[in-house]
Amino acid sequence: MVIGGSALNLLGLVSRATTDVDVLAFAQPDETGLLRLRPPDEPLPQDLVAAVTTVAKDLGLDPHWLNAGPASQWQTGLPEGLAARVSWRDYGGLWVGLVARYDLIFFKLYAAADDRGPTSVHFQDLVALQPTDDELERAGDWVLSQDPSPGFAQELAMVINHARTITGRSR
Repeated sequence: MVIGGSALNLLGLVSRATTDVDVLAFAQPDETGLLRLRPPDEPLPQDLVAAVTTVAKDLGLDPHWLNAGPASQWQTGLPEGLAARVSWRDYGGLWVGLVARYDLIFFKLYAAADDRGPTSVHFQDLVALQPTDDELERAGDWVLSQDPSPGFAQELAMVINHARTITGRSR
């Protein structure tokens, strides 16, 4: 299951270049056949690393173009109900889970507040998602649960206000 710019592109929500694919989870069937999400292995499984390395060499990509950077998110918590909103797509036998627009708002708001605010690509992605006031409020509450520090809260409030202004939802 992937998040970030790759998911946004695959869902048709943005059309921009991205340099990596951020893996948030792996899925495996449980005893009833239902897919269950689990954190990605760190490091990634050796056979996957070998394939990623080959693709990187063949296409001149960064060797970490596929990475489990977001895996640490499992420690602080994922947006409630995320697993039920994932859409699964088959790309020639490779099943990829794409996080829903709603959850991407949460992740992009967090990333925008954590990475240069309105000047970051994360902020531009957030604006492209056209979040509603309710979505920004819910996402903001979740983001604060990830980093409750006062300085971060101020940055988050600034990002939310700027997003509302740009999307025409200013209060």
